[in-house]
Amino acid sequence: MRIGLMVGSDRERARPDRLAGLIEDGIAAETAGFSSFWFPQVPGYLDAMTAVALLGASTSSIEIGTAVVPVQTRHPLILAQQALTTNAACGGRFALGLGLSHDWIINGQLGLPYQRPVHTLRDHLDVLAAAFAGPGQVDVDNDTFHVHSPVDVADTAPALLLAALGPTMLRIAGERADGTVLWMADERAIGEHVVPRIGAAALGAGRPAPRVVAGVPVALCEPADVNDARAHASEILGHAHLSPNYVALLEHGDADDVGDTMAAGDESAVLTRLRAYRDAGVTDLAARVIPLGDTPARRHQSRRRTAEFLASVAAGL
Repeated sequence: MRIGLMVGSDRERARPDRLAGLIEDGIAAETAGFSSFWFPQVPGYLDAMTAVALLGASTSSIEIGTAVVPVQTRHPLILAQQALTTNAACGGRFALGLGLSHDWIINGQLGLPYQRPVHTLRDHLDVLAAAFAGPGQVDVDNDTFHVHSPVDVADTAPALLLAALGPTMLRIAGERADGTVLWMADERAIGEHVVPRIGAAALGAGRPAPRVVAGVPVALCEPADVNDARAHASEILGHAHLSPNYVALLEHGDADDVGDTMAAGDESAVLTRLRAYRDAGVTDLAARVIPLGDTPARRHQSRRRTAEFLASVAAGL
C-alpha cells in the first residue's frame, strides 16, 4: 500500500499565502517520500486543477491528484482539455479524480440540476474517453452532449479515478476508470463492499486490477484523547448526515461518521489501523493529517509530528 497525503482548505493561512502554501506542502510531501498528494475541489476555495498544475511544475516525482472535481461543473470536453493540460504540467503524474458531489452543493449552491447524476456521469465519461484516446477528432452524441470537436493537447492522458460509493458507481469505476477515490469508508466497508464490486467489474471489462485510493484522517495523540480527536475530525471535515451517499456507504461498515474512520492514537494504534486499511484492499492511502491543539503553534507541531511518522512507516506498508 502506498502512502500519500490529502489536504483541504487551509483557513489558518492568509488568503495571499494559500496557493503558495499549498505548493510548499506538496514539495515537502515529495521531499519526505510520500507517493502522492491529493487536493479536493472545495466550494469557494482554490481551483483544484489549476493548483495541481502549478504544483506539478514545481515537483518531479510525486503523483498529484484531485479528490475530487464534480463533473456537473464543467463541460466534459473543457474538462478533458484542462485535465490533459494539467497532466502535461505534471509530466504525466496527474490523477484526475471525478465525482458527483452532492445535491446541496450542485443544486443548492450552484443552481445546477442534480437529477439522474449517474446518467450524467456516464455521458461525461463518453466524451472524456474519446478525448483521452489521443489527439484527433472527438465525435460523441448521447443524451446530454453532442460534441464534434478536435482535441490536440497531449499524447498521454491522466489516470482517471471516480468517487464511487454505491454499487452502480463502483461498477462504472471498475468498467470505465482506473479505480476509485474514497472518503468516509472504513476498512470493513472497503473490504466487504468496495473492493469486491469494483474488482469484479474491472475483471469483467478486461481491465487491470483497479486502484482503491482511500482518504483517511490521521492524528497522533495520547490514547486518552482519541475520542476527542475523532469528534474534532468529524466537526472540521463535515458530518456524514450532510450527504445521503455517505450515510449509505457508512452502513456497509462499522463507522457512524468520518471521525470513526480515523487512524488516531499513539504510534502503535495508528500503524495498526493503517495496516487494517491495507489488508482490506486499499492500494493507496491518502492521509488527511488532522492537527490537534488549542493554538496555531501546537497544531503546527501536531501536524508535523503526524506527517513525519507517516513518512517513516510508509516504506513498510
